[in-house]
Amino acid sequence: MAATVLLKKGAGAVGADPRIDEKVGEAIERAGIDAKVKIVRGRDFDARCRAVVDRGDPLLIVGGGDGTVSGAASAVVGSETLLGILPLGTLNHFARDLGISTDLDEAAKLIATASERRVDVAEMNGRIFINNSAIGLYPLMIVDRDLQRKRLGRSKRLAMLVASIRTLVRFDHRRLTLTVNDQQGQIDTPLLFVGNNDYRLDLGAPGRRMSLDEGELCVLVMRKKTRAALIAASVRALLDRSRPDDMVRIGHVERLRVDSSRSHLAVSLDGEVVRSSPPLDYRIRKQALRVVAP
Repeated sequence: MAATVLLKKGAGAVGADPRIDEKVGEAIERAGIDAKVKIVRGRDFDARCRAVVDRGDPLLIVGGGDGTVSGAASAVVGSETLLGILPLGTLNHFARDLGISTDLDEAAKLIATASERRVDVAEMNGRIFINNSAIGLYPLMIVDRDLQRKRLGRSKRLAMLVASIRTLVRFDHRRLTLTVNDQQGQIDTPLLFVGNNDYRLDLGAPGRRMSLDEGELCVLVMRKKTRAALIAASVRALLDRSRPDDMVRIGHVERLRVDSSRSHLAVSLDGEVVRSSPPLDYRIRKQALRVVAP
């Protein structure tokens, strides 16, 4: 089996292990896959993935975490190229929910079987995401976390802890107009969460999905709260003890429009924060991604 293997420079084990390209190459060879491993700079990664798809390659293998897989999925979605995943990131939620082992040899052996599954992806204003998107508290935490890591060299976990505390202290609500399928309503909330398929939401550690092909968005709205009540709800979420009244779940959503009086909204997409002008149009793209999975 011939394939292209791309590793995103600096992503998870790709940045931490100087021999990761050799280890991946050996695992791929043991699995019987004919491929050369290439480490690609972050800013070039998405373009290299698109080039593989445009060339008509039958299989693209990527190594990294959710951000890496999300970039590759954006290139592959809707094409005839099959996506193979080597979970080499700090967090590998998409691979975990697909049942892909984090053991390098096991993941390579799975790719060699070419066991195809068609799964859903979600989209916001044309941008693909494989896990989730959020408006409100979470994007602010990510921006704070990334600034700490860049300026102070803090670890990802420590920076996120500090960012969470600071964001909760100075939190604000967002007034948003939601159009769910064809029904419109207005909400005041500190956090709107949109997932690719049904999630159990645990703040700081997003929950598992039992399926990635149910064809619906998971829309969760945090109720408007005082600062003390918000902190208490966040702690309960971290301890996996959320109450039913902490979040409102909106079911059977295939299309969602989010509007606001603000000129721009900070939006997280698979952990990357972008600033987008409303309205934000979300939709589910059913079984649009071909991926190797059990």
